[in-house]
Amino acid sequence: MLRDPIFHRYAVPDTSLQQSRGRRRVLAVSSGGGHWVQMMRIKHAFEGCDVAFATVHESYRAQVPDHRFYLVNDANRWTKFALLKAACRLAAIVWSEKPDVVISTGAAPGYLALRFGRLLGARTIWLDSIANAERLSMSGDYIGRCADLWLTQWPHLARPNGPHYSGSVL
Repeated sequence: MLRDPIFHRYAVPDTSLQQSRGRRRVLAVSSGGGHWVQMMRIKHAFEGCDVAFATVHESYRAQVPDHRFYLVNDANRWTKFALLKAACRLAAIVWSEKPDVVISTGAAPGYLALRFGRLLGARTIWLDSIANAERLSMSGDYIGRCADLWLTQWPHLARPNGPHYSGSVL
């Protein structure tokens, strides 16, 4: 899916900051489980980029040994204090990474990272979960209109103003 030129079209035009640092910086953020599995399935799309991963399980570090790795506490709309803690952690990560692109497969950590990345001028990509076959995820529905590229993996969920369908990860 993301080998498609659609990813590279939205992945940031060269800027003086990116040129001075060398490779394009990508921050890939996801929750655990299926969100992480999907992120691992698309990581080849970031070849040639300087990639950092942020997720909710320390055990995932072994899957991305050659990349910077950040651990974020898991949170959702029902755990307000945990959500605030995750927001603080993600703000610090985005600030320190200064990514050119922030991409997420969901859920709450990805939503927060895209919001913070956008504030710093990063291009943002949201790839909604393959599990959301009947309707978009809540996080995806909220962040989609703010993302530079908003993708769904189900053709029948695509709409003219987004999300767009460009294939599935599976």
